[in-house]
Amino acid sequence: MPNYKLTIEYDGTRYRGWQTQKNTDRTVAAVLERAASALFGEPVRLIGAGRTDAGVHALGQVANFRAAKRLAGLEIQYGINDGLPSDVNVLSVEEVDDAFHARHDAVSREYEYRVSRVRTAFEKPFVWWVRDALDAAAMGEAASQFVGDHDFSSFCENPAGQTSTRVRVERCEAVEGGSKVLLRVAASHFLWKMIRRMTGTLVEVGRGHLAPDAVAAFLARPSREPARWTAPPSGLFLARVVYPAAGMPPKPRPAAPARRGPAPPRRRAP
Repeated sequence: MPNYKLTIEYDGTRYRGWQTQKNTDRTVAAVLERAASALFGEPVRLIGAGRTDAGVHALGQVANFRAAKRLAGLEIQYGINDGLPSDVNVLSVEEVDDAFHARHDAVSREYEYRVSRVRTAFEKPFVWWVRDALDAAAMGEAASQFVGDHDFSSFCENPAGQTSTRVRVERCEAVEGGSKVLLRVAASHFLWKMIRRMTGTLVEVGRGHLAPDAVAAFLARPSREPARWTAPPSGLFLARVVYPAAGMPPKPRPAAPARRGPAPPRRRAP
């Protein structure tokens, strides 16, 4: 069966997140699966590269699915888009190797959080407006402390429910972007509410309520303080999913654990 890779953008404002759920059909994956199933004339199930939470957006989400019928990429792209609401859009479709898996093969994911320094009538669903003056340089100094392999218990919702709270952050920067301060983070994976709590902590630094080296202290010793500063989902975007370059060996697949008792909880989106 052909294996198709989709790159997707969406406005997550009115959705309950990416992942299909039993108690609602108002998820991004659900509307995509309905449109793809109608096009192919058979049930289609998507595998997403990452789960974005309710209200979180994507500029470059990646998913794959298999179907019995072989169609050209543009035919699939246009056919699915014709069945989608205006706030979800398939950017591209390509047929890929049968072994490709959107989630397991990803080597890193990149998110962007947009903090607005000004009140806006048109961008409200896509930013967090902070009224206070922000020191972007101090935020950038603090953001750099997230880089490396750290225990992110302080920045995770329900850390006790995770199989591990260690994350390798490859890049983290807070930069000026016109009227905004942009937090850009690339990492191996993300924990539930991790970026929103990182952002809230950096905003406290920008306000002058925390010293930049407070980040290092939260990474060294678990604290519930960052939970109080959790940023809203509106400013968060899944910007890009990175896969091995051509010629590079594929990422090792996780081994299936022996089932002893209930399965561990799945990771939630940042």
